[in-house]
Amino acid sequence: MAVKPHSLRVFSAGPNGGNPLRVILDAQNMSNKDMQALAKSQGYECCFIFPAPMDSRYDYAFRYYAPDQEMEMCGHATVGAVWLLSKLGMLLKDNLRISTKSGIVEATVSRVSGEEDEGIWVEVSQPSVKMLEKVERQDHIDEILSVLGISSDDLVPGLSIQNAATSRVKTLVPIKSVAALNGLAPQFDRVQSLCDTLGSTGLYPYAVSGLEDQIFEARQFPRGAGYQEDAATGIAASALAFGLLENGLVVDFEETVEVKQGFAMECPSEISVRFRETGGDIVGCWIGGSAVSDV
Repeated sequence: MAVKPHSLRVFSAGPNGGNPLRVILDAQNMSNKDMQALAKSQGYECCFIFPAPMDSRYDYAFRYYAPDQEMEMCGHATVGAVWLLSKLGMLLKDNLRISTKSGIVEATVSRVSGEEDEGIWVEVSQPSVKMLEKVERQDHIDEILSVLGISSDDLVPGLSIQNAATSRVKTLVPIKSVAALNGLAPQFDRVQSLCDTLGSTGLYPYAVSGLEDQIFEARQFPRGAGYQEDAATGIAASALAFGLLENGLVVDFEETVEVKQGFAMECPSEISVRFRETGGDIVGCWIGGSAVSDV
């Protein structure tokens, strides 16, 4: 069937920056097969928007497809799709509830006066970390190092490799410097098997860029999505924020954690993560960012 996707780049932090996204504004007549075929033909993640039933407690339903599979939740696709709805004047309010296969997520929209595309800022909710555990088996650690092409000397002393998830499990690997991070040359043909062993959906090595300002840089090597590296991964950034908190790298949890990604790909991106508090307890986080039209 003929549909017209809108092309965006989400979380852009410079020329050619951000993670490419295709958004289909009205997908209610598309089958699962149609959606998967479109994502494969586009070569990028696609977000398919469905209207909410009259008696529902949400505003839209989103479905997410990568070229090779459907995903329960996709952070950059949610931010980008809400940004597009706002840009096109299709939103009746700035606080939304969105149904996904991962559950209901909230989204908020704010605007900077006097700006156009870049003035629309979107935040998407994620729950508190539902999995956060150290990777302790030495054979698993050795395999991670081997796949990434590094040794234990390239890791930050005293910090653990972690499996963490707010939606999907990511394997967080603390690298000792940004230069070492950007110099990684993984054996991509081994990533899927390693992730299956770890119970993870992607390797997410990271390094400290500015500790006092809570700025970090990361790279994402997905288990299987139809591409080798991601320019910006909101779900991984949210998992990283909780891993950083556990590792003592969050100086002030009331301040934003900034995650830079995609610089090694020459697709500079930046993801903002804010912890959500209730009564002094952290109950989740907000993934924040903007988008630009990719024409």
